[in-house]
Formats: sequence, structure tokens, C-alpha cells
Amino acid sequence: MPFGKHKGLFIGDLPSYYLEWFSSKGFPKGRLGVLMATAFEIRTNGLEEILDNLRQELK
Repeated sequence: MPFGKHKGLFIGDLPSYYLEWFSSKGFPKGRLGVLMATAFEIRTNGLEEILDNLRQELK
């Protein structure tokens, strides 16, 4: 995350309440918004395994 309270955090590690808030108010424009919306959809649909696999590949 490039700004705010969660600056430096992996988008997939953002707290659910934060992604839910953005979902209700509108995600940022551009790539960041797409990534946040995708993380929200992954979390909402119980697909955290996708993020876990990405974390493993980044190690």
C-alpha cells in the first residue's frame, strides 16, 4: 500500500474492514484500485489460498 495508515503493507494483507470501506466509498482509480478490488473479491469469496500461494512465490 503506497499511502496512509497501512503504507508499505502488501495489498493482500490489508485488513478486511479497510477493503470493505473502500468498496462502499469507491476504490482509487488506476492499478491500485484494481488490485484493492481484486483483493476484496478474493477475501469476500473465501479464496485466500490465492494470496497464500503468491506470498510463497515471493519468498
